Formats: sequence, C-alpha cells, structure tokens
Amino acid sequence: MAKDKAKALKTADLRVPTDLGSNATKDLSGALTTLLADVFTLYLKTKNFHWHVSGPHFRDYHLLLDEQADQIFAMTDAIAERVRKIGGTTLRSAGHIGRLQRLSDNDADFVTPGDMLAELLDDNKRLVGFLRETHDLCDEHRDVATASLIENWIDETERRAWFLFETGR
Repeated sequence: MAKDKAKALKTADLRVPTDLGSNATKDLSGALTTLLADVFTLYLKTKNFHWHVSGPHFRDYHLLLDEQADQIFAMTDAIAERVRKIGGTTLRSAGHIGRLQRLSDNDADFVTPGDMLAELLDDNKRLVGFLRETHDLCDEHRDVATASLIENWIDETERRAWFLFETGR
C-alpha cells in the first residue's frame, strides 16, 4: 500500500490552472528555467568572489558583493515560483543548472579584485540581455505578470552593472 502511494506521488500531475496556452507554458517555463540557471550561476560566482576578494579595498568590495549576491538570490524563488504558477516545472538539481547555464563558472584559485569586478560586470550585462529576450517572449504570449517581474529584475541588474562599472574604474 505504501509502495503504491509513493509510486503515485512520483507520477503526480504537477500542472496548475492557467489561461496561458500549452505552448506559452512550455516556451515560458523553458526560458524562465534557463534564466534561473543563469541567476544561480551568477549568485554563486558573486558569493565566490565575495569570499575570496582581498587587497586594499577588501571591505568595500566584500560588502558590495555580499549585497549584490543577496539581491541575486532573492530573484531565484520568484523565478521558480513563476514557472510553477504558469503550469511548468523548473530546476531540480545542481546538475540541471550546469546543463542549462549560459554564464561561465570561475573556479580559478586566484582572481584579482579588478578582474572579479570586470567579470561580474560582463555577466550582469549578459543577464540583462537574457532578461530582455525572455521579456520579448512574455510579450509574444501576452504574459504581463512575468513581464512585469522581469522589468524589475532588469532595473536591478542594470543597477548592479552600474555599481560594478563605477567601482572598477
């Protein structure tokens, strides 16, 4: 009996009611899940640099990167929950993130503070591009709720890029 119940749970239908068509759910869920993989990648890279920054501007860079990482992490749950609200499924593992991410990891033993800021600036600028592409898809499918969230994330990401640019001058 318990075995049958566990099997039924493994195959439970996770669809939710939505007025978006099945193509919209598929397209938007896929785009948002890929976006989520990039956001997790950027979060971990930002934390990596936060943990490993050194030098005369340590305190300022350390605090800046921690603040930015917190903001990036805050996006993750909102993205994943939006995927579920529109009837899709999303990331299930770190391996899944690795298969979808478009931003590169940085596993170097040492990265100069200037290179950290430049790399994060580039990644945030690329993320803005990914966000705009996803926004276009939202417009195509008339998903104003997701588009609205993305507009705020674009603003936040542009602000992070601006801070990284000005700090790294």
